[in-house]
Amino acid sequence: MADMYIMLILALVGFVGTLLIIPMFKKMLIEGEIVRPNYKQDMIPVSMGIVFVPMLVISSMVLAYIDRDSEHMKYLFMFLFAALSMSFAGIMDDIIGNRNVSGLKGHFKSLFKGTLTTGGFKALYGGFVGLLISVVLTRSIPEIVLNTLIIALSTNLMNLMDLRPGRVIKVYLVIMIVMIATLTGFTRILPFLIVPAVLAYFNQDLKAKCMMGDAGSNVLGISIGIFMAFGYSINVKIGWLVFLVLIHILTEKYSLTKIIEKNKVLNFLDRLGR
Repeated sequence: MADMYIMLILALVGFVGTLLIIPMFKKMLIEGEIVRPNYKQDMIPVSMGIVFVPMLVISSMVLAYIDRDSEHMKYLFMFLFAALSMSFAGIMDDIIGNRNVSGLKGHFKSLFKGTLTTGGFKALYGGFVGLLISVVLTRSIPEIVLNTLIIALSTNLMNLMDLRPGRVIKVYLVIMIVMIATLTGFTRILPFLIVPAVLAYFNQDLKAKCMMGDAGSNVLGISIGIFMAFGYSINVKIGWLVFLVLIHILTEKYSLTKIIEKNKVLNFLDRLGR
């Protein structure tokens, strides 16, 4: 019962707080000319996912005040570190990224030729962030490798989805519903540090009023990887990793948007609410 009260408090803080700061951040990005054409070629603010960052810190502060357990705080700060780190990498990619290179394969090809792209930096940096979290969690080398791959590829999964308004958040919320229903203990509380902020921002993205960019999708992606590493069995993790590898292979060869458009159910869900 105590956990339910904590979740409710975090939900209210995250949702209301994000609604309040969205107009301020939106104005700041527009005045700073941090805008980009969307898929309809309308110029809209990009990198709006930075609204998640202050609310993550504020919600974490509330949770740390309520829950004084040192073991719980270790998990809280690992998640907070990972989310803020990947938001930083995402902001770099949003603002100075080269759009001529795309996909993990393209970024690593450039890297091997001696050219560091922001996408390549983001992939490498995300891998090291995942490795750090994994080393803290376990001393088992196989588990370290497994957790690192899950965290890194989960982060990129949300980038793959972020090609149409609202798509990435729809996918994210479905995954989060499953996770909240299946996670146990303190880990079950952690999604409430980010999900309420995502819900508050959802309409902005869905109606193409702004783009959350990698500054936001990185945070969503790494949160999935972190929660998976924190709260699930080896078998579940292996199954999730297999899925991640397959979808990355698929999207390297085929357009995800075209696959969705050709499927009536997926296309309906993808367009719902726009």
